[in-house]
Amino acid sequence: MELLFPKNWIEYELIDSGYFEKLERFGSNILIRPEPQAVWDKHLSNQEWESMAHVKFVPQSSNSGIWKKFRNMPDQWNINYKLGDKTLTFRLGLTSFKHVGLFPEQAVNWDFINESIKGFKAKEIKVLNLFAYTGASSLAASAAGATVTHVDSVKQVVNWARDNGTASGLENIRLIVDDAVKFVKRELRRGSKYHGIILDPPAFGHGPEGENWKLERDINSLLKDVAQLLEPEEHFLILNTYSLGFSSLIVENLAKCAFPDSKNITTGEIYLPDRFGKNLPLGVFVKVLKTTI
Repeated sequence: MELLFPKNWIEYELIDSGYFEKLERFGSNILIRPEPQAVWDKHLSNQEWESMAHVKFVPQSSNSGIWKKFRNMPDQWNINYKLGDKTLTFRLGLTSFKHVGLFPEQAVNWDFINESIKGFKAKEIKVLNLFAYTGASSLAASAAGATVTHVDSVKQVVNWARDNGTASGLENIRLIVDDAVKFVKRELRRGSKYHGIILDPPAFGHGPEGENWKLERDINSLLKDVAQLLEPEEHFLILNTYSLGFSSLIVENLAKCAFPDSKNITTGEIYLPDRFGKNLPLGVFVKVLKTTI
């Protein structure tokens, strides 16, 4: 099992973590956000956190809240990530759901996506990104030269992904508002094939027409379906989950069932280190890779 953290960030940093919160720097702005996995003590005091921070998310209910500003900062701003010879630009924003439009720990997957595509021999690489959110992984695939199909059920975040693509100068991304499960079923009927498939499903979710998604119930059948969409000669798949009940053994077993003949299945955990030596776990992953080399 691999334990991975992003090593190439310049414009993001986890400063401190603890007591169910995290102190983060996105560009020049410092945020305090809830973090259910940070069950340990903070290194710095609450007063030190608030003296450093521009803003803090204050929950008002189980799934929404408000931002309390300590210092002036914009409600929207951009940060960059260097990926090979390309620069990915992300628009960030203070949403009512504590998110800012980017999961910085996912940079380890962007690197994997980029390197996998550049190692393929096919002239035209096609990648499918499901539950694609604001499109960071879509940008990573596009930056490597792939033609990307980006699918998410929420129109607002698909529009956000379009803004990120424009800011990054990457236009070869087909943006679709759809339910991931239904889209995959249609692609199977069409006989479509992809060299890469990316899945970052939520624990719970809803499609644009009220479709219901539950990770534990639905991921096994979806993974078997997407396995049939992959080009047989060379391909990659990456499944990332952030669920307190999911271990790397679960996603490994899922991949072994969906890819019984694969000899290159890798599982692990993604984390972010803070300045004081504490490592914040932020999801488990499984990767499947087949090359012609």
